[in-house]
Amino acid sequence: MALTKELAGFVGSLRFGDVPPAALPFIRSAFTDCFATLVAGRVSEPARILRETLDPPPGESRLFVDQGTARAPEAAWLNATAAHALDFDDAAQKGHLSAVLVPAILAEADACDADGRAMATAYAAGYETWAELLRREPGLYHNHSWHPTGVFGPLAAAAACASLRGLDARHTAHALGMAASRSGGVIANFGSMTKPLHAGIAAHAGVMAARLAQRGFTASPDALEGSKGLMRGISPEGRVDVDSPVLAGRDWKLPRDGVNIKKYPVCFATHRALDGILDILAEQVVPAGDVKRIAVTISRRNKSTLRFDAPQDRLQAKFSMQFAMASAIVAHRCGLQELDDALVQRADVRELMRAVEVIPTDEEAGDRAGEAPVDVVQLQLQDGRTLRREVDYVRGGPERPLLPGELFAKFESCLQAGGLAADARPLFNALMAVDELPGTRALYALAESREIHP
Repeated sequence: MALTKELAGFVGSLRFGDVPPAALPFIRSAFTDCFATLVAGRVSEPARILRETLDPPPGESRLFVDQGTARAPEAAWLNATAAHALDFDDAAQKGHLSAVLVPAILAEADACDADGRAMATAYAAGYETWAELLRREPGLYHNHSWHPTGVFGPLAAAAACASLRGLDARHTAHALGMAASRSGGVIANFGSMTKPLHAGIAAHAGVMAARLAQRGFTASPDALEGSKGLMRGISPEGRVDVDSPVLAGRDWKLPRDGVNIKKYPVCFATHRALDGILDILAEQVVPAGDVKRIAVTISRRNKSTLRFDAPQDRLQAKFSMQFAMASAIVAHRCGLQELDDALVQRADVRELMRAVEVIPTDEEAGDRAGEAPVDVVQLQLQDGRTLRREVDYVRGGPERPLLPGELFAKFESCLQAGGLAADARPLFNALMAVDELPGTRALYALAESREIHP
């Protein structure tokens, strides 16, 4: 089976009318949430250092790092890194799909003068490309050191940009083949500035692959499925399926799997446990001094992803269940304000972190590879009582979507964190109807209603 060719055929023929209506709410939420996290992340150290290092000349695409412009590849690189810098962007298909796709799409939409329908179609093309490749591997990439954001992000971004540029199947296949040689990203870099760079590199790679393919740059026709191709090369267990027909466009994943809007700016592996402990604390006041032990049961895959039992700074704290639980108890939340080096080093927080035990389970949910059927939080108190919660689906996911107003509250707080003084409501409304926009200029006009002050 010619996987590369068939997948390129899906991308090359996709039109807005082919996108299931049930997918559109997820696409709108993804653009809205990613734009917010991009603005919040633009004042982060990774975004600042990358901007100063690249120092790109002005171009056709908008930079939200400082409201300047750059050529589309550099704009996608910078904006995607900023979008993932705080780990507050949505999660889907075992990675951070929107932090790659949305910046790449916005950058190329600027260059192509594409409208909202084209942008929504491009997102669908990228999402389904990522999902199609992910479904073929029975093993877990996280267990084999691979970060799916860095591995599948270049291919998804290449598909999205090929769609925006109207590439036919032949040219799209070359774009996918080039993107396959840009795949990478290791779990070992979690907790460092390089993790958000995975998203930035992926977005840049996708933009470049589509542009090169359009000009006649070629790649191997079996770059994905060949005996020396990407899918076999990265397979954790050597059991990847490269022979079955492509389901993209026939069995749509986006309307079913959707996106998980993150309530907390920490690794997604902590979120169900955070939901559980915050539910406990909402019902009962628990002073830190009353806590004897906090036992959290999660999947073995998620435990291995949370690499830091005793984090030393805010970057490591994002990948620490110990910090997530301690933050919830001392601050009754785990938000952007809590991701602070001073809080991570505070004596009472460190004492609470030592009271957290993370217990792995090998039991898996049938519909969610790598996830336990439930995450369990047990809060043992000094007086002998144990408060317990089991959480099956995370808040912000398709099964338990955010409550009315919660997405806007996150959007508004992210704009404030990033120093964007524009009126949040009109900008939010425009993004929540992204497929109806006449183009990116209408969006940027709302973002420029007042100046950005980093």
